[in-house]
Amino acid sequence: MKRFLEKYYPILLAFFSFLYSVFLWFSGNQLEGIYVGLWPITILGFAIAIRQRRRDD
Repeated sequence: MKRFLEKYYPILLAFFSFLYSVFLWFSGNQLEGIYVGLWPITILGFAIAIRQRRRDD
């Protein structure tokens, strides 16, 4: 389980932030939902950059 979380934590964080943005959108907070909807892209982008950096070292 620990190795699973170490490998896939960015995907889990991105998924939960996506769900949060959908919740915000349908609860009437459209602007906040759009803002939080940008987080998954940012989380996954940083995860890719960090993993590439680790391989370079």
